Amino acid sequence: MLRSALLLLISVFPITSLPAMPDSAATIVLPDPLLTGNGVRITSATQWEELRRPELLELFREHVYGRNPVERPDALRFEVTSTADAFDGLATCRQVRITCVGPHGELSFPLTVYLPKTPARPHGCLLLIVNRNRKIITESENNPQGFWPAREIIARGYATAAFHNSDLAPDDKTDGFRNGVFGIHDAPRTGDESRPDDAWGTIAAWSWGASRAIDFLVTEPSLRGVPVAVAGHSRGGKAALWCGAQDRRVALAISNNSGCTGAAPARITRGETVRDINGQFPHWFARNYHDYGTDVSRLPVDQHELLALLAPRLVYVASASEDAWADPAAEFRACVEAGPVYGLYTLPGVGAAIQPGIAQPLHTGAIGYHLRAGKHDLTAEDWGYFMDFTDLRWRDGEI
Repeated sequence: MLRSALLLLISVFPITSLPAMPDSAATIVLPDPLLTGNGVRITSATQWEELRRPELLELFREHVYGRNPVERPDALRFEVTSTADAFDGLATCRQVRITCVGPHGELSFPLTVYLPKTPARPHGCLLLIVNRNRKIITESENNPQGFWPAREIIARGYATAAFHNSDLAPDDKTDGFRNGVFGIHDAPRTGDESRPDDAWGTIAAWSWGASRAIDFLVTEPSLRGVPVAVAGHSRGGKAALWCGAQDRRVALAISNNSGCTGAAPARITRGETVRDINGQFPHWFARNYHDYGTDVSRLPVDQHELLALLAPRLVYVASASEDAWADPAAEFRACVEAGPVYGLYTLPGVGAAIQPGIAQPLHTGAIGYHLRAGKHDLTAEDWGYFMDFTDLRWRDGEI
């Protein structure tokens, strides 16, 4: 019934009324997500699951984000350090300490969780990877910011949680992968040059942290069986997408202004490029990814295929009109190109072939999209669109 309603909405709002995508973003040839490396054409969801999806995951691990040395550690502890009323009694706030034990020590990081008192079973849980000032989390009740409007999220019937990316791994190219989760899982070494070329980078470490947060969230009685979304802005958006691609407990991955090596294809080079991002942030990705800075055409994957790895689950891409570095038209192109994979599951993709204008969200398919007026940021307006999208799917118990 939901799928029929979505298709009806597509017919009510025809895509011909929307502005055309700039030619440079629309005409560049991207890899075919439905064609395997040895030339097999994928024509069914079963083939996708058995052949192409594992192949793409392996390619992204080897050539882009790197390999996690472990998924859920055998030794993982949760400690609820405090529980209190929040937002004038509208919610319960739990402060949680998650401790991960590796072969070379242990790492603890804090997670802040808000649970609405009404409804008793939230419509969903929205987990945010925070990559800006820590006060966004620590002052979320008394000095709230649009980056994480927890009170508004609670008021709409959702639970929400957040952790800071730096608690998993420092965003520091001089760190040499020695601190955070790298320090407890990577083998001791004399220098960065001894790391494997496909060793995990910092983006992968942050996404790994999101999965460990989910490990706790699924133990919370009021959240059992509740869909979980992972959201992030910019570099956090890249981590949210990679988390969703690998962790199938993620019902929705939300990318806000994630740009290069997030939602924007590498082969569209009007904004930030692979060469740019590896030059400025060499610690974010596997060393292998540095090999493609001068010739992205050799890269065996591209970012529309990262979005496709979420299928048949939900994915949302948000752009900002003044964020040329993240290239909104390229981000939208990735949504369009991921659509055929959703089609294997008889699901509509983004629901349009041309990019919408400002404040014209596309919420009719399994891939959500909006273009917000303004600069590179995560705002309360963005969150409103995210929850409008999830309301259509989760408030009535449908995913």
